[in-house]
Amino acid sequence: MDRDTRPGPGGGLGQFLRSRRERLGPAAAGLPGAGRRRVPGLRRDEVAALSGVSLSYYSRLEQGRETGPSHRVLEALARALQLGDEDRAELFQLARPGTRRTTSPARVERVRPHLRRLIEDWTRTPAFIVGHAQDLLATNALADALYREFSLHDNVLRMLFLDPAAKSFYRSPERARHRAVADLQQTAASTPQDPRTLELVGELSVRSGEFRTLWAREYIRVPPYEVKQIHHSVVGDLELRHEALDIRSAPGQQLIILQAEPGSPSADGLALLGSLSAPGPSHRQQPPHGS
Repeated sequence: MDRDTRPGPGGGLGQFLRSRRERLGPAAAGLPGAGRRRVPGLRRDEVAALSGVSLSYYSRLEQGRETGPSHRVLEALARALQLGDEDRAELFQLARPGTRRTTSPARVERVRPHLRRLIEDWTRTPAFIVGHAQDLLATNALADALYREFSLHDNVLRMLFLDPAAKSFYRSPERARHRAVADLQQTAASTPQDPRTLELVGELSVRSGEFRTLWAREYIRVPPYEVKQIHHSVVGDLELRHEALDIRSAPGQQLIILQAEPGSPSADGLALLGSLSAPGPSHRQQPPHGS
């Protein structure tokens, strides 16, 4: 006999979410079953990953400690929990009793012209500018040459998780992915209802099982720099210091610089790469959907 999972009168949003995730199995949600499970249906971290929100934010929703989720969050939850029309209407009613709210507009990110000129003048150092969700907003010619083997040039996380080139380019691709996810989690924690972040996390959660696993973990703050070990098919192995600098005139944007130790084989490799690269327009795409 099927168990009645409808929340009772006054059960609230948290009980509704809990009941709907408990009745949705991992197979139906496109997730591995992982053998015996300690809870019926989906776990909280799985719903959070499928919805594109952090685990802590989703937990607060179920516990009644987070109120007023945005329209985007509710739509993402409805998709993740595979709600029908009646349940979807109930979800919105429980989340916003007696009120109607407007959706927050997507953030449109632009790179200031003087910053474009700054990185374009650097001919010996790969450099690029990323937005709050790690969308590539501008790159210089040497960065284009360094990442030329990637078919994706729009977002750091999409390149790491969805482009096969990442596996051979990074000598430790797992480390690079861990750092990128940790960076995105910090963004999601500070702006949990940001449309672009929700969109990106939702896409990666559906398309990458590794991303879903990493997103469910709790991360500490990552250092602003590290040494990246990469392998370029033309100039070989490179060790580059990765520096991330916040741009105060454009909150959320970062200037990323990849530097080789002067006089090192890596510096020689970058010089050779620069000499081999024909001049041409660099990839300066705006993030998809105007984010």
